[in-house]
Amino acid sequence: MTDETTSSVSAHAAANAPVTREDFKVIAASSIGSVFEWFDFFLYGSLASVIGKHFFAGVNEATAFTLALLAFAAGFAVRPFGAIVFGALGDLWGRKNTFIVTLLLMGAATFGVGLLPGYETIGAAAPWVLVALRMVQGLSVGGVYGGAAIYVAEHSPANRRGSYTSWIQTTATVGMSLSLAVIYGTRMIIGESVFGDWGWRIPFLMSSILLGITMWIQLRLNESPVYLKMKASGKATQTPLKDAFGNWKNLKIILIALCGAIIGQAVIWYASQFYTLFFLQRVLKVDEALSNVLMAAGLIISTPLYVFFGWLSDRVGRKPVMMAACLLAVIFYLPLFKALTWAANPVMYQAQATSPVTVFADPNDCSFQFDVLGNKTFSSSCDIPRSFLAKAGVNYSPVDAPAGTVAELRVGDQALPSFKGEGLAPADLKAQRADWEKQAQALISSAGYPPKADSDKINIPLVLLILVGIMSLAAMVYGPMAALLVELFPARIRYTSLSLPYHIGTGWFGGFLPYTAFAIVAATGNIYSGLYYPIGFALFTFLVGIVVLPQTHLRDIR
Repeated sequence: MTDETTSSVSAHAAANAPVTREDFKVIAASSIGSVFEWFDFFLYGSLASVIGKHFFAGVNEATAFTLALLAFAAGFAVRPFGAIVFGALGDLWGRKNTFIVTLLLMGAATFGVGLLPGYETIGAAAPWVLVALRMVQGLSVGGVYGGAAIYVAEHSPANRRGSYTSWIQTTATVGMSLSLAVIYGTRMIIGESVFGDWGWRIPFLMSSILLGITMWIQLRLNESPVYLKMKASGKATQTPLKDAFGNWKNLKIILIALCGAIIGQAVIWYASQFYTLFFLQRVLKVDEALSNVLMAAGLIISTPLYVFFGWLSDRVGRKPVMMAACLLAVIFYLPLFKALTWAANPVMYQAQATSPVTVFADPNDCSFQFDVLGNKTFSSSCDIPRSFLAKAGVNYSPVDAPAGTVAELRVGDQALPSFKGEGLAPADLKAQRADWEKQAQALISSAGYPPKADSDKINIPLVLLILVGIMSLAAMVYGPMAALLVELFPARIRYTSLSLPYHIGTGWFGGFLPYTAFAIVAATGNIYSGLYYPIGFALFTFLVGIVVLPQTHLRDIR
């Protein structure tokens, strides 16, 4: 037998050897560490509406929520930079050490959010410090995923790599479920009033306990065997950034991973987790506590699907599973969200069908209905009804009127004329707007539009089934992702190469989804128009991936 044959047989045996007890411990510990990271990161997203009231109190409620989402997005904006920093450290310094640093940064930033004084105490400094802490969290998350995914993959046998790394893919969902459970438990124990006042800080402060447990576990682990062998043989990189991004062959793979897999995965995952929650709370007006319970239940039920699709990708390949998920999202997102409206707020759904709302206005009189800085008054006759409807979460259609026409809010066969607010003194504008909005609320209420969803009329089993359907698409596209990315890149620059495209895709395309989708809804008046964002990018990834994304599940990653 030749040396080459012996090497091949040894490689095959090593690749398919059973995972030892030590390897299982590594996989479980990496997963626990990732759960902690995502628990901390998602606490903010789950409490965006509550946090907005405390840190952006100087603006109206709708703008406060928008700014809270912007602070949420800030954490995603810096994730690619964290990927560059910690990716390079992971290839230079080792998987374990880098992972521990990211845990410490995340824990410190989360604890800081829990202690941070609000707008009423320190004024405009409050939102700026909050954004800074969110950016620290984002930098930390930029390093955690690559470390955990690589750490597990390099301990896994080749024929079960998808199955084992899929446990890492569940950690974001488990972290979000845990954050929702802790929030719900805190609400139930201390009461809604106290929670809204200061009790929302408790989950952030409790994270320090989880940090202590996680650090104790991580410090007892060993470094990745692939990294140790590579280091001992002198094959580790000394210039990870140059080797990863200065080499066209590797850079081309990074672009293929980004456009042919990660972007679609990101928008589908964030649509299923965050946009769905915001849609329930802000558009369908489902009680926050109940919507959190429904989301947590859906996440718990759908979590095993991540492992199933990881297992399936070991048999049929990563590409078929992920491309199928993108195509199914394109086809079914709109029907699923319309069904969710019918099940969660049937009164609103019926009102939309029987009493459609329109804004009859001169299009030149209408501003873009999105206030990022919170300093617009929307005082034209067109802006006043559109601002009201956007805040009320009511679906409406714009109808063009002749130039100079004073806008009207029309509900069914009834109409309420708006008024021209330009030139009015602020106090007069505020008083007249309040009076007009009172009349508008009475008008839409008489047409059957409820101020909030009636909990007794929510079809909870059907809502849960729809949520699981939406979340199953996320499991399908995300379950095989870690294995795919690890298999695409060589070991010596794997951490750097994997981390950057992943966090560009998830941090920018996925993380900005709630913010962008709600901007689209506010601008168009169509409560479903925000879905065109994830649908468009899922279709883009499907078209690119089906052509250029390679099959990787049979590759040797050593």
